[in-house]
Amino acid sequence: MDIILRRFYRYLKSERGYSPNTLSAYQRDLKQFRSFVEATSPDGLPALDPEALDGFVTSLQDMGYQPSTVARKVAATRAFLRFLYAEGVLGPELLDWLRQPKTNKRLPKTLSREQVDRLLQATTLDQTPLGLRDRALLEMLYATGMRASEITQVRTSDVDLEMSSVRCLGKGSKERVIPLYPGAVLKLRQYLDDGRPNLLRDAAERTLYLNRHGRPLTRQGIWFLVQHYTEVAGITSKVTPHMLRHSFATHLLEGGAELREVQQLLGHASITTTQIYTDVSSRRRREAYDRAHPRARLGRDPGKPAT
Repeated sequence: MDIILRRFYRYLKSERGYSPNTLSAYQRDLKQFRSFVEATSPDGLPALDPEALDGFVTSLQDMGYQPSTVARKVAATRAFLRFLYAEGVLGPELLDWLRQPKTNKRLPKTLSREQVDRLLQATTLDQTPLGLRDRALLEMLYATGMRASEITQVRTSDVDLEMSSVRCLGKGSKERVIPLYPGAVLKLRQYLDDGRPNLLRDAAERTLYLNRHGRPLTRQGIWFLVQHYTEVAGITSKVTPHMLRHSFATHLLEGGAELREVQQLLGHASITTTQIYTDVSSRRRREAYDRAHPRARLGRDPGKPAT
């Protein structure tokens, strides 16, 4: 961490021409980010994921900083992440997570159920081994709410098709078993029967999802294929693998699942982390109410959004 930070500061000074005062401000702001990474990511920068990085913004807000101060610290961290991407330390899937916060509580972005259906349906157009892999992968992401980093570690022995479940190794090497709905089981069985054997190059390879060269699919690879099928599905908003995790949790709560159950399925250490999805559900219910109720708009200023 010290080495890469020094390289970043040299880059800001020599290539960007930043003044000593600006460099000092970056150093102060990134000192907090460094402490956060050291406290939450034992495997360092390459192991960071969008959820962990969202926690950094939340931690700044919890410290009571003004929104403008949080925005400045986020901007400094984003610049550092872009540098790490250019240096090959981080993959592209993390570039967009750090948005300038405009409110004290930033709700996660989710897909509607119709958008999820379109995204999953887009994978049925490709019947090649890679297409079967992509179909099973996207179904599993939405069926389980697993992080992209978690799903890359799933082995064939972790899948139990008879019990319709998959074993997941989460943060802190904590293990959880997650159910699979019938459609996900079907797509997974098709991939295991007709897709994976055609991608396999080494009989000793046990990783479930393989790339075209027979090696384990990476987190970056998952990010790219989600972008691809987003375009195929005609979804104009930006979609990331982590949005499927957010959508999984939100749709479960909207369907009546208990918060504790969703916490266990997501592998959250604290239920406080899971509670943010109840805010998403509440917001959606309010939007649906305002759209559908015949008297919801009476007496409202037409230029004022619903609260």
